[in-house]
Amino acid sequence: MSLQLAGQWVWDFWLAQDRGLWHLFYLHAPQTPDDPDKRHFAATVGHAVSTDLVRWDVLPDVLGPGPAGSWDDVATWTGCVVPHPDGGWAMLYTGVGSAEDGLVQRIGLARSADLRTWVKHPQNPVVEADPRWYEMLNLDVWFDQAWRDPWVVLDASSVLFHAFITARSNAGDPNQRGVIGHATSPDLASWVVGPPIRSPQGFGYMEIPQVFYLEGRWHLLFSAPAWAQEARPGSHCTGTLHAISDRLTGTYREMSPLFCDGQESLYGGKVLVADDGLSCLAFRYLDTAGDIVGELTDPIPVNIAADGALTLVESHPY
Repeated sequence: MSLQLAGQWVWDFWLAQDRGLWHLFYLHAPQTPDDPDKRHFAATVGHAVSTDLVRWDVLPDVLGPGPAGSWDDVATWTGCVVPHPDGGWAMLYTGVGSAEDGLVQRIGLARSADLRTWVKHPQNPVVEADPRWYEMLNLDVWFDQAWRDPWVVLDASSVLFHAFITARSNAGDPNQRGVIGHATSPDLASWVVGPPIRSPQGFGYMEIPQVFYLEGRWHLLFSAPAWAQEARPGSHCTGTLHAISDRLTGTYREMSPLFCDGQESLYGGKVLVADDGLSCLAFRYLDTAGDIVGELTDPIPVNIAADGALTLVESHPY
Protein backbone atom coordinates (compact mmCIF):
# COMPACT_ATOMS: atom_id res chain seq x y z
CA MET A 1 0.00 0.00 0.00
CA SER A 2 1.10 3.60 -0.48
CA LEU A 3 2.41 5.68 2.42
CA GLN A 4 -0.56 7.07 4.33
CA LEU A 5 -0.54 8.79 7.73
CA ALA A 6 -3.77 9.04 9.72
CA GLY A 7 -4.74 12.67 10.30
CA GLN A 8 -1.72 13.91 8.32
CA TRP A 9 -1.15 15.08 4.78
CA VAL A 10 1.97 13.78 3.04
CA TRP A 11 3.37 15.55 -0.03
CA ASP A 12 6.89 16.34 -1.35
CA PHE A 13 9.44 13.56 -0.79
CA TRP A 14 12.98 12.39 -1.63
CA LEU A 15 14.83 9.12 -1.17
CA ALA A 16 18.21 7.59 -0.42
CA GLN A 17 19.25 3.96 -0.65
CA ASP A 18 21.66 2.31 1.79
CA ARG A 19 22.55 -1.36 2.07
CA GLY A 20 19.40 -2.60 0.36
CA LEU A 21 17.06 -0.33 2.30
CA TRP A 22 15.16 2.62 0.85
CA HIS A 23 14.98 5.66 3.13
CA LEU A 24 12.08 7.97 2.35
CA PHE A 25 12.04 11.57 3.57
CA TYR A 26 8.80 13.48 3.16
CA LEU A 27 6.89 16.55 4.20
CA HIS A 28 3.88 16.05 6.41
CA ALA A 29 1.58 18.17 8.55
CA PRO A 30 -1.76 17.84 10.35
CA GLN A 31 -4.78 17.92 8.09
CA THR A 32 -6.59 21.28 8.09
CA PRO A 33 -9.59 20.80 5.79
CA ASP A 34 -10.71 24.41 6.29
CA ASP A 35 -7.47 25.68 4.69
CA PRO A 36 -5.18 23.03 3.17
CA ASP A 37 -2.48 25.63 2.46
CA LYS A 38 -1.83 25.87 6.21
CA ARG A 39 0.08 22.61 5.91
CA HIS A 40 3.05 24.42 4.39
CA PHE A 41 3.69 26.40 7.57
CA ALA A 42 3.37 23.36 9.83
CA ALA A 43 5.59 21.02 7.81
CA THR A 44 8.26 18.78 9.26
CA VAL A 45 10.45 16.17 7.56
CA GLY A 46 9.29 12.62 8.20
CA HIS A 47 11.21 9.39 7.67
CA ALA A 48 10.20 5.88 6.65
CA VAL A 49 12.08 2.82 5.40
CA SER A 50 11.22 0.02 2.98
CA THR A 51 12.82 -2.83 1.10
CA ASP A 52 10.31 -2.74 -1.78
CA LEU A 53 8.97 0.87 -1.95
CA VAL A 54 5.51 -0.49 -1.11
CA ARG A 55 5.50 -1.48 2.56
CA TRP A 56 6.84 1.34 4.74
CA ASP A 57 7.94 1.39 8.37
CA VAL A 58 7.44 4.92 9.70
CA LEU A 59 10.26 6.17 11.94
CA PRO A 60 10.58 9.36 14.02
CA ASP A 61 10.79 12.68 12.19
CA VAL A 62 14.30 13.76 11.24
CA LEU A 63 13.99 17.56 10.91
CA GLY A 64 11.69 20.25 12.22
CA PRO A 65 11.66 24.00 12.71
CA GLY A 66 14.56 25.58 14.54
CA PRO A 67 14.32 27.55 17.80
CA ALA A 68 12.44 30.84 17.90
CA GLY A 69 14.32 33.56 16.07
CA SER A 70 16.27 31.18 13.83
CA TRP A 71 16.17 31.33 10.04
CA ASP A 72 14.00 28.17 9.85
CA ASP A 73 11.79 28.62 12.90
CA VAL A 74 8.50 28.30 10.94
CA ALA A 75 8.88 25.13 8.88
CA THR A 76 11.29 22.78 7.11
CA TRP A 77 10.55 21.94 3.50
CA THR A 78 11.75 19.87 0.58
CA GLY A 79 15.35 18.76 0.18
CA CYS A 80 17.67 16.05 -1.05
CA VAL A 81 19.99 13.48 0.56
CA VAL A 82 23.41 12.52 -0.85
CA PRO A 83 26.53 10.80 0.52
CA HIS A 84 28.85 13.31 2.17
CA PRO A 85 32.44 13.38 0.84
CA ASP A 86 33.77 13.07 4.41
CA GLY A 87 31.56 10.08 5.18
CA GLY A 88 27.98 9.66 6.27
CA TRP A 89 25.17 11.57 4.66
CA ALA A 90 24.19 15.16 3.90
CA MET A 91 20.76 16.69 3.48
CA LEU A 92 20.14 20.04 1.87
CA TYR A 93 16.71 21.27 2.90
CA THR A 94 14.50 24.34 2.62
CA GLY A 95 13.67 26.50 5.63
CA VAL A 96 11.42 29.49 6.24
CA GLY A 97 11.44 31.79 9.24
CA SER A 98 9.17 34.09 11.19
CA ALA A 99 11.32 37.18 10.55
CA GLU A 100 9.77 37.43 7.07
CA ASP A 101 6.45 35.73 7.99
CA GLY A 102 7.64 32.56 6.26
CA LEU A 103 7.84 34.29 2.88
CA VAL A 104 11.62 34.06 2.24
CA GLN A 105 13.03 30.64 1.41
CA ARG A 106 16.61 29.65 2.14
CA ILE A 107 18.55 26.39 2.03
CA GLY A 108 20.32 24.72 4.92
CA LEU A 109 22.53 21.68 5.46
CA ALA A 110 22.20 18.80 7.91
CA ARG A 111 24.54 15.84 8.50
CA SER A 112 23.89 12.25 9.56
CA ALA A 113 25.95 9.12 10.11
CA ASP A 114 23.02 6.71 9.78
CA LEU A 115 20.17 8.53 7.91
CA ARG A 116 18.18 8.49 11.15
CA THR A 117 19.68 11.17 13.39
CA TRP A 118 20.42 14.52 11.75
CA VAL A 119 22.32 17.59 12.99
CA LYS A 120 21.88 20.98 11.35
CA HIS A 121 25.01 22.81 10.21
CA PRO A 122 26.00 25.59 12.64
CA GLN A 123 26.47 28.12 9.81
CA ASN A 124 23.05 27.63 8.22
CA PRO A 125 21.66 28.76 5.87
CA VAL A 126 24.32 27.69 3.39
CA VAL A 127 22.71 28.74 0.08
CA GLU A 128 20.69 31.91 -0.50
CA ALA A 129 19.31 33.53 -3.64
CA ASP A 130 21.63 35.98 -5.40
CA PRO A 131 19.89 39.17 -6.62
CA ARG A 132 22.16 39.30 -9.68
CA TRP A 133 19.96 36.63 -11.24
CA TYR A 134 17.10 35.83 -8.90
CA GLU A 135 14.00 37.59 -7.66
CA MET A 136 14.05 38.79 -4.06
CA LEU A 137 10.92 39.19 -1.96
CA ASN A 138 8.62 41.77 -3.56
CA LEU A 139 4.96 41.34 -2.70
CA ASP A 140 4.01 43.67 -5.53
CA VAL A 141 5.44 41.07 -7.95
CA TRP A 142 4.98 37.63 -6.33
CA PHE A 143 3.68 36.14 -3.09
CA ASP A 144 7.01 34.83 -1.76
CA GLN A 145 10.73 34.61 -2.48
CA ALA A 146 11.30 31.28 -4.21
CA TRP A 147 14.55 29.51 -3.30
CA ARG A 148 13.61 25.98 -2.36
CA ASP A 149 13.60 22.25 -3.16
CA PRO A 150 17.37 21.73 -3.73
CA TRP A 151 18.31 18.65 -5.74
CA VAL A 152 22.01 17.76 -5.52
CA VAL A 153 24.14 15.90 -8.07
CA LEU A 154 27.87 15.14 -7.77
CA ASP A 155 29.79 15.75 -10.99
CA ALA A 156 32.62 13.24 -10.61
CA SER A 157 34.64 14.81 -13.44
CA SER A 158 35.01 18.10 -11.57
CA VAL A 159 34.40 16.79 -8.01
CA LEU A 160 31.79 19.51 -7.61
CA PHE A 161 28.30 19.21 -6.22
CA HIS A 162 25.60 20.90 -8.28
CA ALA A 163 22.36 22.07 -6.65
CA PHE A 164 19.27 22.62 -8.81
CA ILE A 165 16.79 24.90 -7.09
CA THR A 166 13.25 26.19 -7.52
CA ALA A 167 13.75 29.91 -8.15
CA ARG A 168 12.47 32.92 -10.10
CA SER A 169 14.22 35.27 -12.48
CA ASN A 170 14.64 38.90 -11.40
CA ALA A 171 13.21 40.25 -14.68
CA GLY A 172 10.31 39.72 -17.05
CA ASP A 173 6.59 39.07 -16.77
CA PRO A 174 5.93 38.13 -13.11
CA ASN A 175 3.75 35.20 -14.23
CA GLN A 176 6.57 33.74 -16.33
CA ARG A 177 9.69 34.09 -14.15
CA GLY A 178 10.02 30.49 -13.00
CA VAL A 179 13.54 29.07 -13.46
CA ILE A 180 15.73 26.25 -12.19
CA GLY A 181 18.42 27.96 -10.13
CA HIS A 182 21.95 26.63 -9.88
CA ALA A 183 24.79 26.60 -7.35
CA THR A 184 28.02 24.61 -6.98
CA SER A 185 30.06 23.45 -4.00
CA PRO A 186 33.14 21.31 -3.30
CA ASP A 187 31.97 20.29 0.17
CA LEU A 188 28.17 20.89 0.45
CA ALA A 189 28.73 23.70 2.96
CA SER A 190 30.27 26.51 0.89
CA TRP A 191 28.31 27.34 -2.25
CA VAL A 192 28.76 29.60 -5.27
CA VAL A 193 25.45 30.69 -6.76
CA GLY A 194 25.34 31.09 -10.53
CA PRO A 195 22.76 31.87 -13.20
CA PRO A 196 19.85 29.48 -13.78
CA ILE A 197 20.28 26.37 -15.89
CA ARG A 198 16.66 26.55 -17.03
CA SER A 199 15.67 30.04 -18.12
CA PRO A 200 12.09 31.36 -18.02
CA GLN A 201 9.84 29.16 -20.14
CA GLY A 202 6.45 30.66 -19.28
CA PHE A 203 6.09 29.08 -15.82
CA GLY A 204 5.25 30.94 -12.62
CA TYR A 205 7.57 28.47 -10.97
CA MET A 206 9.22 25.11 -11.69
CA GLU A 207 9.34 23.27 -8.39
CA ILE A 208 10.59 20.01 -6.84
CA PRO A 209 13.31 19.41 -9.45
CA GLN A 210 15.07 16.11 -9.94
CA VAL A 211 18.16 15.68 -12.15
CA PHE A 212 19.59 12.26 -13.05
CA TYR A 213 21.70 10.56 -15.72
CA LEU A 214 20.20 7.76 -17.79
CA GLU A 215 21.17 6.14 -21.08
CA GLY A 216 23.54 8.85 -22.23
CA ARG A 217 21.40 11.86 -21.29
CA TRP A 218 20.72 14.09 -18.32
CA HIS A 219 17.06 14.22 -17.35
CA LEU A 220 15.35 17.08 -15.52
CA LEU A 221 11.96 16.63 -13.88
CA PHE A 222 10.02 19.48 -12.33
CA SER A 223 6.43 20.13 -11.33
CA ALA A 224 4.02 22.99 -11.88
CA PRO A 225 0.30 23.42 -11.25
CA ALA A 226 -1.98 24.54 -14.06
CA TRP A 227 -2.26 28.09 -12.67
CA ALA A 228 1.55 28.48 -12.88
CA GLN A 229 1.43 27.61 -16.59
CA GLU A 230 -1.26 30.04 -17.71
CA ALA A 231 1.20 31.91 -19.94
CA ARG A 232 2.06 28.73 -21.85
CA PRO A 233 -0.26 28.14 -24.82
CA GLY A 234 -2.15 24.90 -24.52
CA SER A 235 -0.85 24.09 -21.03
CA HIS A 236 -3.80 23.52 -18.75
CA CYS A 237 -2.69 20.57 -16.65
CA THR A 238 -0.94 19.87 -13.38
CA GLY A 239 1.79 17.31 -12.98
CA THR A 240 5.47 16.56 -13.52
CA LEU A 241 7.25 17.76 -16.64
CA HIS A 242 10.37 16.42 -18.31
CA ALA A 243 13.36 17.89 -20.16
CA ILE A 244 16.63 16.36 -21.38
CA SER A 245 20.16 17.55 -22.08
CA ASP A 246 23.52 16.20 -23.21
CA ARG A 247 25.19 18.18 -20.40
CA LEU A 248 24.48 18.33 -16.68
CA THR A 249 24.10 22.12 -16.74
CA GLY A 250 22.04 22.26 -19.93
CA THR A 251 20.67 23.39 -22.28
CA TYR A 252 17.61 21.28 -21.38
CA ARG A 253 14.99 20.78 -24.10
CA GLU A 254 11.46 20.02 -23.03
CA MET A 255 9.88 16.64 -23.76
CA SER A 256 6.34 15.44 -23.19
CA PRO A 257 5.30 15.53 -19.50
CA LEU A 258 5.96 12.46 -17.41
CA PHE A 259 2.38 12.89 -16.26
CA CYS A 260 -0.02 15.79 -16.45
CA ASP A 261 -3.80 16.00 -16.17
CA GLY A 262 -6.60 18.44 -15.55
CA GLN A 263 -7.63 16.82 -12.29
CA GLU A 264 -4.35 17.50 -10.43
CA SER A 265 -4.30 13.86 -9.36
CA LEU A 266 -0.52 13.28 -9.16
CA TYR A 267 2.32 15.69 -8.41
CA GLY A 268 5.98 15.88 -7.50
CA GLY A 269 7.09 12.78 -9.39
CA LYS A 270 10.53 11.23 -8.84
CA VAL A 271 12.02 8.59 -11.15
CA LEU A 272 13.96 5.74 -9.54
CA VAL A 273 16.59 3.80 -11.46
CA ALA A 274 16.92 0.27 -10.06
CA ASP A 275 18.19 -3.12 -11.22
CA ASP A 276 14.66 -4.19 -12.11
CA GLY A 277 13.99 -1.14 -14.29
CA LEU A 278 12.57 2.35 -14.02
CA SER A 279 9.72 3.40 -11.78
CA CYS A 280 8.16 6.59 -10.50
CA LEU A 281 6.77 7.65 -7.15
CA ALA A 282 4.51 10.69 -6.79
CA PHE A 283 2.15 12.07 -4.24
CA ARG A 284 -1.57 11.90 -4.75
CA TYR A 285 -2.70 15.51 -4.75
CA LEU A 286 -6.44 15.85 -5.43
CA ASP A 287 -9.27 13.35 -5.73
CA THR A 288 -12.15 13.54 -8.21
CA ALA A 289 -14.03 15.88 -5.83
CA GLY A 290 -11.09 18.29 -5.74
CA ASP A 291 -10.10 17.47 -2.15
CA ILE A 292 -6.49 16.89 -1.13
CA VAL A 293 -5.55 13.23 -0.75
CA GLY A 294 -2.05 13.75 0.66
CA GLU A 295 -0.44 10.34 0.37
CA LEU A 296 2.27 8.71 -1.72
CA THR A 297 1.73 6.28 -4.58
CA ASP A 298 3.19 2.84 -4.94
CA PRO A 299 5.90 2.59 -7.62
CA ILE A 300 4.58 3.13 -11.15
CA PRO A 301 6.61 1.48 -13.94
CA VAL A 302 8.21 3.92 -16.39
CA ASN A 303 9.17 3.34 -20.02
CA ILE A 304 12.02 5.15 -21.80
CA ALA A 305 11.99 5.67 -25.57
CA ALA A 306 14.95 5.87 -27.91
CA ASP A 307 14.78 9.68 -27.89
CA GLY A 308 14.87 9.77 -24.07
CA ALA A 309 11.14 10.39 -23.55
CA LEU A 310 9.78 8.98 -20.29
CA THR A 311 6.21 7.71 -19.95
CA LEU A 312 4.23 5.94 -17.27
CA VAL A 313 2.88 2.54 -18.27
CA GLU A 314 -0.76 2.83 -19.26
CA SER A 315 -1.97 0.29 -16.70
CA HIS A 316 -1.07 2.36 -13.65
CA PRO A 317 -4.07 2.78 -11.28
CA TYR A 318 -3.78 6.49 -10.43
